[in-house]
Amino acid sequence: MKLRPALFLDRDGVVNRERGEHTWRPEDFEVLPDVAGVVASFNRRGWAVVVVSNQSGIGLGLYTAADVERLHHYLHDHLRKHGARMDDILYCPHHPSQGRCLCRKPSGLLLERAIALHGIDPARSVMVGDRERDIQAAASVGVRGLLIPSNAGLGAALQNAGIP
Repeated sequence: MKLRPALFLDRDGVVNRERGEHTWRPEDFEVLPDVAGVVASFNRRGWAVVVVSNQSGIGLGLYTAADVERLHHYLHDHLRKHGARMDDILYCPHHPSQGRCLCRKPSGLLLERAIALHGIDPARSVMVGDRERDIQAAASVGVRGLLIPSNAGLGAALQNAGIP
């Protein structure tokens, strides 16, 4: 099987507006303006597109995994309406106060899982995140990391970094 490259995206601050608080309700979820176009562009080129996110509000009891799944269903619907799709959305439900967790970024476990599930070539892939932990997770599995400011334009950031 030929491995394909992937665009890994952090969720809050890269895919949707970072509000400075936990986001789990669709009415609070604002997909950033150029995300659907960027995702569709990578879809057309055969890249996998995967969101990798820490969702510590589950561990804190602020919301449930079912709430996150509903929100991700909303995101899938939004992208589909714009001719784009995510291959997967993986998240860690743990809060750091719950002790050592293997899946929470900066661990690369969620990226490793996506790599295995979707036949991804880490050496030709990139992870876009707005926190250093996103870049550390990418580096731990041999994926190039691109650190961008929260709520920045995804397309411009990729273009400025020379990523197709």
